[in-house]
Amino acid sequence: MAYEIDVLVTYAEKDNETSKKSEQGWVTQFKKFLELMLLQVLGTKPNIVIKSEFDTATAPALDNAAILVTILTKEFAQSGRCLDLVETFYKHAAQSKTNRVFKVIKSPLSMQEQPPRLRDSLGYEMYQLDDETGAMKEYSDFFSPEAEKQYWMKMVDLAYDIHEALLALKEGESKAEVKNIFRRKTIYLAETGHDLSVQRNIIKRELMRHGFVVLPNHTLPTRAVDAERDIRKDLDECTLSIHLIGSAYGEIPEGADRSIVDMQNKIAAEVALAKKQAKQDFSRLIWIAQNLKNASDKQKAFIETLKRDTEAQEGAEILQNPLEDFKNIIRQELIETPDAGLEEHGTKTIYLVHDRIDSAEVRPFQEVIEKSGFKILSPAFEGDLLDVRKRHIENLRTFDGAIIFKGKVNDQWVRMKVLDLLKAPGFGRKKPIKGKAIVGAGNLDSYKNQNLTVISSDSNRSVETLKNFLNEL
Repeated sequence: MAYEIDVLVTYAEKDNETSKKSEQGWVTQFKKFLELMLLQVLGTKPNIVIKSEFDTATAPALDNAAILVTILTKEFAQSGRCLDLVETFYKHAAQSKTNRVFKVIKSPLSMQEQPPRLRDSLGYEMYQLDDETGAMKEYSDFFSPEAEKQYWMKMVDLAYDIHEALLALKEGESKAEVKNIFRRKTIYLAETGHDLSVQRNIIKRELMRHGFVVLPNHTLPTRAVDAERDIRKDLDECTLSIHLIGSAYGEIPEGADRSIVDMQNKIAAEVALAKKQAKQDFSRLIWIAQNLKNASDKQKAFIETLKRDTEAQEGAEILQNPLEDFKNIIRQELIETPDAGLEEHGTKTIYLVHDRIDSAEVRPFQEVIEKSGFKILSPAFEGDLLDVRKRHIENLRTFDGAIIFKGKVNDQWVRMKVLDLLKAPGFGRKKPIKGKAIVGAGNLDSYKNQNLTVISSDSNRSVETLKNFLNEL
């Protein structure tokens, strides 16, 4: 079935209000960013419609919308109109086996506070928590380092999940099911504390892009007995479980005396023992963060138990190394073929990210890079949007170092390219990034906070600074 609307975003009126008339509301901004992300993923501009609870004049027919995105807040959960719309959409989508409802959590809500209909839907937390007080802060600067770690990572997740749902609806769900039969092994990627949610998402994305089925694929129930049942059921389908242990102990389900993180590890150990006795393939990877200074006493006790308790370690390899090294171990064990792990000897590559408008201005820097012995990877400017995007993603997967060139392009273009470098591990990279830099005129100091070497093109020393950067690679 063809749908007129790709994505319908519904929200409570209050969640798009602004203090100044000149400002755009949160939902309006969200729509703009989602449009931008989906354009990159789909290759064509999506038709996204936003609808508030009181918007009746332009109300779309719900059976014409492929995907529903709910902006979930207390106001939404208490709005009868919002809940009615969700209920109506579910009735129209009842025959579909594809997940077509996603919830964007704009402010913290416990599972009990969420509408029952949405509790099992995939959730994307797009709010900021103060590290010291734990208080919620709404993003005012969508391009701050904090927003890049949380808001944009979740936006990337949402865009890819919507893309997969649209693809399944377009191709036909029967085809999608047939395709899933031929996927490689199923992996259990355990839920984490809030401090590692971004890193868990990066690992999840990378596994999914290489064809692995990643469980759990839904929000775990709040009651301990239900959560345990779901965890055990998912683990039974898997040949590997991955557990990331950080400073946060994690949420404790109703009726439990241990967190969901602790519970998953305990059940995984039991499943490992049972599968070992049944001579079935199952292994576990447990990563423990090196910096645990903010860990509670309860979390420290859990980690100590992990390290010394042979029962908790059943079938497990425990590592306490830099997370990037751990991710490389996952890549080597799961993703890379025997030959793929071999380091290519010889020429290293630099991805020189620039716009067509700056092709002439960037040439002197290209010459310096080539004379320094590097092969240059360049963006594609010919072909349709999908071809251009494919080339960009392929470059993000393979480069050793990256340099963004800011000439006549605007700051928005630069920010999007910086974000792409940040997301590069999620595109299926098999090696660590050795260095990132930005070359351009004017004040670029704000990019120093994003692990970018800043090279000013309006300085006599720019070529020397570039050579120093290349030598460090």
